[in-house]
Amino acid sequence: MSVTSSRATTRGVVFIHSTPAALCPHITWALESVLERRVSVEWIDQPAAPGQKRGELSWAARPGTGASLTSALRPMTSIRFEVTEEPSPGLNGSRWSHTPRLGLHHAWMAPNGDAMVGEGQLKEVMASARETGEDIADLLDSLLGTPWDHELEVFRYAGEGVAVRWLHKVG
Repeated sequence: MSVTSSRATTRGVVFIHSTPAALCPHITWALESVLERRVSVEWIDQPAAPGQKRGELSWAARPGTGASLTSALRPMTSIRFEVTEEPSPGLNGSRWSHTPRLGLHHAWMAPNGDAMVGEGQLKEVMASARETGEDIADLLDSLLGTPWDHELEVFRYAGEGVAVRWLHKVG
């Protein structure tokens, strides 16, 4: 369901990839609190995590609402979610990704969906690699959100009704 406002200047989507069923009403209340209106989230089974639910909500509101939605969801540490906010005049788009294992990741997004990395972030990665000896590719992967994408991918596909194919370690 979409949520709209006469003062809306940007829009986005909240994807709850997996949550315990008991948290569904709390998530809905958190979204309503930020959006300042009633919302309806259709909660369906998440085949990638038996016993868990998934849902999504399209929204339209003032710029910065994506960050507010993320802040409202973040205390619920057992859920997997993503919040997107499209670019608006003078502002880049954003994507926030959260998993219980990795915590929260934020990336500025280009209009085509690519994560944008700033000069300051690159300088920080280079300095960290020099100081710690950590592989620069690993640091860049983290900056781009690659670990979050890998962990969420099965939940994204399962949410689209695609059959989940589980891989099992042999030996």
